[in-house]
Amino acid sequence: MATPHNIVVIVGSIRKESFSLKIANALAKLAPATLQLDVTTLNGISFFNQDLEAAPPADWVAFREKLQKSDGVLFVTPEYNRAIPGVLKNAIDVGSRPYGKSSFLGKPVGIVSNSPGPLGGVSAAKTLQNILPGISGPIMGQPEIYLNGVGDAFDEKGSLTKESLQKVLQQYIDAFAAFVEKQNK
Repeated sequence: MATPHNIVVIVGSIRKESFSLKIANALAKLAPATLQLDVTTLNGISFFNQDLEAAPPADWVAFREKLQKSDGVLFVTPEYNRAIPGVLKNAIDVGSRPYGKSSFLGKPVGIVSNSPGPLGGVSAAKTLQNILPGISGPIMGQPEIYLNGVGDAFDEKGSLTKESLQKVLQQYIDAFAAFVEKQNK
């Protein structure tokens, strides 16, 4: 079998028990053998400041290199105030700089939004769909995935227990694997 495609999974929440982190870990377990998911939290990425571009901080350099070495990026994010969390926007700003040298460029992208509420973070996903063109590679258009009601989907150890959610995640990660394969030919 060929070497699996390395996918950086960017978790859009830094909360220790975030649903986004649990979903990212569930996707990593469900991923087919053609993908290797690297679940990445954003706790250590300092604020973007263009004044630091001439000598970027080590955390920026490490994040950019991780993205550059990947074969794709999967965003898993909650919705904060009808958009993406600030920590995720900051990571996108760090990864997309310096101008014209975005570390996301050419990387196939997937977007998974989620919420314990009824709308599934659709506004967060739409925000990413507005931000990423021009700094990333192709964004998987179908299937779209807006996970609602995720509050009761995991046990106390963070394991996915909601069978209906598992089926949706399996369908999505399988479709994303096919998308990545097609983009990396």
